[in-house]
Amino acid sequence: MSTLVNVKNLSVSYFTYAGEVQSVRGISFDIEKGKTTALVGESGCGKSVTSKSLLGLIEKPGVIKEGSQIFYEGKNILEFKDKEWFAFRGKECSMIFQDALVSLNPTMMVGKQIMENLQNHNDAHLSQSEIQKRAQEMLDLVGIPDSHACMNKYPHELSGGMRQRVMIATALITNPKLLIADEPTTALDVTIQAQILELMKQLQKKLGMAIIMITHDLGVVADIADEIVVMYAGKIVERGSNEEIFYNPRHPYTWALMNSVPRLDLDNKQELVTIEGSIPDMINPPKSCAFCSRCPYAMNICAEYEPETVDLGNGHQVACWLTDPRADITGVPFHTGGGKHE
Repeated sequence: MSTLVNVKNLSVSYFTYAGEVQSVRGISFDIEKGKTTALVGESGCGKSVTSKSLLGLIEKPGVIKEGSQIFYEGKNILEFKDKEWFAFRGKECSMIFQDALVSLNPTMMVGKQIMENLQNHNDAHLSQSEIQKRAQEMLDLVGIPDSHACMNKYPHELSGGMRQRVMIATALITNPKLLIADEPTTALDVTIQAQILELMKQLQKKLGMAIIMITHDLGVVADIADEIVVMYAGKIVERGSNEEIFYNPRHPYTWALMNSVPRLDLDNKQELVTIEGSIPDMINPPKSCAFCSRCPYAMNICAEYEPETVDLGNGHQVACWLTDPRADITGVPFHTGGGKHE
């Protein structure tokens, strides 16, 4: 499988009156063609800023810092001119935003909004009637009943799940090679969530596109992601295949995210697991392990030095002092579900 996007040493900061907010701090990862990569972490860990960087949407006071590189099919998109960005956004790369009701124009009919994206990238010189037909076909493809009637409706006339399907249709009408989904199911109930995720899997298989799924919920990506990138305080703390992350997580933050997902095999009277504390101040991020103050397995070295990223094989990487052979791992769970390291 060939690489579609290669992110190298990406750093993004926002220069505010209070100081430099270091949102993303030197991250690197790849996105393979036709595969799904999930960026996972709490709010404020840098997921959405990373996705905006891929679309060139970082605006002042935000700055993509020198030394950052994002290669798309071998071209560094950070060197694009305005004309190149216009051709790239919506055509090569599309995005599904978190809240469809806010993202869709409330004064425009749904059909016109879908058509608008194809009109902006009408390389095949389609007629207006052909564009309209294509828009209606996209509504059929994303599973909207009576697509002809839906074309003439406004966003507020549709349910949350229908609006999200319209967003997907708008994003996919140009057949992009890369789709960025920024928490596309957050505002939906669990039944509609499952439908939207299944729809994205089907469309990916049909169209052969790569997907970046941004979420704080590991349960959402369990059945859709091929690779999972766990971010914390603007850095990647663990990355690996779906199987490696779910069955062999090696970073305490990954374990905490896993255990905070509600489980059906527990007594209903048990309290949900929470991650105590909050993310550090990104104006003055710690020079040591950023998760140290919240980690129940922290050692003295964690508060003094930042761990290096260790390759565990099979593309599984982790930045944690517990992987050091000198670390005392007595009582440390190396698997989800409370299993202990033998």
